[in-house]
Amino acid sequence: MRILHLADCVAGRGGAHTWMLGILEGLAPDHEQALVVGELAQGEAPQPPPCRVVVRPGLESRTATPVALDDLVASFRPHVIHLHNVMNPVVLEWAAARPGCLLTVQDHRFFCPTRGKWTRAGEVCGLPMSRELCASCFDDQAYFGEILALTERRLAAARRMRLSVLSRYMRQELVAVGVPAPSVHVVPPFVHGLALDAVADGPPCVLFVGRLAETKGVREAVAAWRRSGVALPLVIAGTGPLRAELEQEAAAGGEPGIELLGWVERERLSALYQRACALLMPSRWQEPFGIVGIEALSFGVPVVAFESGGVAEWHPGPGLVRWGDSTGLARALKKAVERRLLLLPRFERGEAIGRLVALYARVGA
Repeated sequence: MRILHLADCVAGRGGAHTWMLGILEGLAPDHEQALVVGELAQGEAPQPPPCRVVVRPGLESRTATPVALDDLVASFRPHVIHLHNVMNPVVLEWAAARPGCLLTVQDHRFFCPTRGKWTRAGEVCGLPMSRELCASCFDDQAYFGEILALTERRLAAARRMRLSVLSRYMRQELVAVGVPAPSVHVVPPFVHGLALDAVADGPPCVLFVGRLAETKGVREAVAAWRRSGVALPLVIAGTGPLRAELEQEAAAGGEPGIELLGWVERERLSALYQRACALLMPSRWQEPFGIVGIEALSFGVPVVAFESGGVAEWHPGPGLVRWGDSTGLARALKKAVERRLLLLPRFERGEAIGRLVALYARVGA
């Protein structure tokens, strides 16, 4: 089978790009592939994809930007076109108008114009997108109008395609905004690019991995670690807008301390998982899946998490607390560092690739 993949970029950061690289590697032995991206990563070193890579500027755009793709389709003659993390509405509409296209929806930007089903008032949003509902999350109503129109345009294109998602939670959200239920297929991810035999690169710790942003709950992670009384350092791997604030937290001193590592490559991340006695994952937004969680579990690291979005679909139970329960998070962390847990066997590469190939057959029929 010939598969033409379209993506915003090839990057070394984020679950969406890690998942895409895993798919490319898993398909490589049996299928011919090409990857078209808007840009290559800058200042990072992701694993090279095992296929030809073509750069077409505009695929990385989040707004309407024309991109020439017909010539690539004519020359490669794919059986299936698979879109990954493409937000450009012009490209989405181009794909929706032709047969044989599959769109993977990685996050909320097709059905939520703001922070990911988490309101400005700090509450979980369980209602479908609408102008009346979503306006309350914005101060600038002109900007709101632009973002809502963009989100609705993406959704209109998605309704005309077959979709794959990583969790039942994402499927439910898409169906709630009018995507036909038979068009949305759940393909859970697998762990990719980590070395399970890595050697720990430091003493035991509590670990946070992810973007240093309010949505990921890094503030809640620091607070729970402090409140728990666990006598292990808190290691934070990632970067983002809250880094300066966290640097001040780290400078405040005390034992055990906070280690801020910035973004780390996959090889070092494996060594960090080997150090960790627990992973903190108190996501404030509703997690589309939470790939970091199954990565930690594959190393036997317990995951202490808010019950957010799709997290409960892979979490084994111990350490999962009610969304927003910071006290419960601290209590769960104190218990978690005393045990080990393992990833459930359903998140295997062979199963995911098999589901995806079966879906390709249906899309390309």
